[in-house]
Amino acid sequence: MTDPIADMLTRIRNAVMVNKSEVCIPYSRLKERIAETLAKENYIDKYEVVEEGKVLKVFLKYNEKKAAISHIKRISKPGNRVYVSKNNIPEILNGYGLAVISTSSGIMTNREAREKKIGGELICEIW
Repeated sequence: MTDPIADMLTRIRNAVMVNKSEVCIPYSRLKERIAETLAKENYIDKYEVVEEGKVLKVFLKYNEKKAAISHIKRISKPGNRVYVSKNNIPEILNGYGLAVISTSSGIMTNREAREKKIGGELICEIW
């Protein structure tokens, strides 16, 4: 597998499409930080690390049978990295969406990166 982050996002997207309550993803610290950001922004219900750190279990969030995630897309790919400066951090869906950015201070949302005036690699967008 050349892009484990794309695999994580695809597993979440596929689970949402068939109304699954949870999805299991192979564990890495980067994936855990992305799941932590999604949980903090209320796109997923919660996450937990199971089987001695080998699996990340993500519990999806639904509001009256409608998923909290309607769109999730990988932006920066291994063959085409996308970096943004502090002045070019995108606004996703006029502030209703979210971009996940990998910065020198860790994984954060586009709003947090704009507040801290720090750029980085644009991992994905979600709404």
